[in-house]
Amino acid sequence: MKFKVAFFLSLFFIAQQLNAQQYSDLTFEAGISVGPMNSLTDIGGRIGRGRRGPKDLNIKSTTLYGSIYASAIYKNIWALRLEGTIGSVKSHDSLLAHAKNNGSIGRYNRNLSFRSPIDEISLTAEIHVLDILRPFDPEEFPPAFSPYLIGGIGYFHFNPQALLNSKWIDLRPLHTEGEGFSEYPDSKVYKLNQINIPVGVGVRYELSSKFNLRLEYINRILFTDYLDDVHNKYINPAVFYNYLSGTQLVDAVILNNRVRSDAVPNLTTARPGGRRGNPLNNDSYFTINLKIGYVFGRESSGSGYGNSSGGGGGREERRLRRAQKRQLLCPKLF
Repeated sequence: MKFKVAFFLSLFFIAQQLNAQQYSDLTFEAGISVGPMNSLTDIGGRIGRGRRGPKDLNIKSTTLYGSIYASAIYKNIWALRLEGTIGSVKSHDSLLAHAKNNGSIGRYNRNLSFRSPIDEISLTAEIHVLDILRPFDPEEFPPAFSPYLIGGIGYFHFNPQALLNSKWIDLRPLHTEGEGFSEYPDSKVYKLNQINIPVGVGVRYELSSKFNLRLEYINRILFTDYLDDVHNKYINPAVFYNYLSGTQLVDAVILNNRVRSDAVPNLTTARPGGRRGNPLNNDSYFTINLKIGYVFGRESSGSGYGNSSGGGGGREERRLRRAQKRQLLCPKLF
């Protein structure tokens, strides 16, 4: 919690400092973002055989997130952005309740569920593709619409949990797949703080000289398959007695295998050594971002920015200055 407060205070301090800066080639922006967050993990998904990518996305698992950001933009082409995001992801196999004798009946019978908070810091770059093709003029504002590409690096915290008796239980301490147990040497304890790679696309719309609106899609490439605490195979529940005790032991035995009591045996793999997840694919999560940004150091709308009323004089003055500049660079010969 202290880390979150310090990070967001730092962004606020940066924004205040940027308010005093004015550059011709370099502008600064700060703002907030909200939107939906969803994930692709081993749990839940869509009815049918599990597939990679958006085809397995279940809209019912969507949650909301929020973020705050500060960025520096060079010549309206390149931008570097620091952003802090808070959200959560979730899913459950019961979403597949209508599965009957198809590829998802095994997941439905498995009956697992999870939620995980997501706290993320990212440093990303933007490339405004159309602005690369047009010459930069510090006396002109960027075009009304500007599509761009996004890529960078992020650092995030997650903590998968499951609901048991109306209480959310942290799953990593239970070693549900034998992580760290000597009986399962290939199953390592996973870290709750990891690196990710955010990549995506966006479009910026200039509302005025000071404000803009953005719409983005950003996917996070992860290096873990434990966002939902599900990775590979069921273990022998007797092994839990060698490492756990008390409430943790009881919780581990229950949450390791929650197969439905009415599941047909040949339609489930919920047994020691049976398949619990898919170790071949890592998990991922993504956001669709609606951003509102404030730009520091630009002229106000009254100076003739965009299509605002009373702005013709400002645009005409800039045209005259550009014409004078061209005359200085290319004087008349006759």
